[in-house]
Amino acid sequence: MGENAGMGEDAEMQDEVHDALLEEELRQAAAVLDPVPAELRQLAVEAYALHDLEARVAELTFDSLVDALPVRGVTAPPRMLTFCAGELSVDVEVTEEGLIGQVLPPGSASIEVLGGPRTARPVPVDTLGRFSSDTPPAGPFALRLRTGGQVIVTQWLRA
Repeated sequence: MGENAGMGEDAEMQDEVHDALLEEELRQAAAVLDPVPAELRQLAVEAYALHDLEARVAELTFDSLVDALPVRGVTAPPRMLTFCAGELSVDVEVTEEGLIGQVLPPGSASIEVLGGPRTARPVPVDTLGRFSSDTPPAGPFALRLRTGGQVIVTQWLRA
């Protein structure tokens, strides 16, 4: 009975080796026939560089593009966003002139507007949690908030 058990393990090991070789052959064929474009590879590297391991993700709870009723006669209303992470919320208004917003509850905080792996732009925050930036986001952006020993990052959005 001991010999049969050993043969089963050998067969399983051979199957695993065969599967690993087949997987490697398929990877090589895919690399030749359907290579990943250099731009996509660079975007993946940049996205990983922005990954903040100790950060909590703030959930988007309101987006005026989706949740607000249209106002008649207003052609370019500002985009209003609300993010929440536990007890903390961040209200942001995105306009053609820049960003304004408030962190609640107010307290000592710092905010950065992320626009790429090497473009974290600091935005001053006052004692009431209010912040503003005269530079509108160009393309996808996220906010990184540091407060009370926490790091909170919003999801990426298009301006």
